[in-house]
Amino acid sequence: MSELTLILQALSAGATAALQQTAGNAVSDAYRGLKALIERRFIDQPHAQAALTDYEDDPDTYAKPLSKFLRSNQLDQDEDILATARHLLTLVQPQQIGMGKYTIQNTGTVQGQVIGDHAHVKQQFGNPPNE
Repeated sequence: MSELTLILQALSAGATAALQQTAGNAVSDAYRGLKALIERRFIDQPHAQAALTDYEDDPDTYAKPLSKFLRSNQLDQDEDILATARHLLTLVQPQQIGMGKYTIQNTGTVQGQVIGDHAHVKQQFGNPPNE
């Protein structure tokens, strides 16, 4: 997951969870903390502030404009924001804490599975080719 996606997912999950009565104080506090960190960086940018507010109400429509402001302000590289977003997601979606970049579940016979980035693999199954 990219850093930008991490922030967007944390904001969306936090906003949704904060609206529910079942959200605990830890979730609400983490969400408010993440939002406050971002708002501080958007202090003199009314369009960016509006995109953040609008994203809470309609993430599908406002993901692109908010992503633009997050990227242009380099918030996707801010370690405090990223750590807070990760923490919030672990509170909202605890089942995903142990999940890594790749989640693989094989339920049958697998032959020649390749997992990873930028793999260059040549596989041959069965009899070798006639040369």
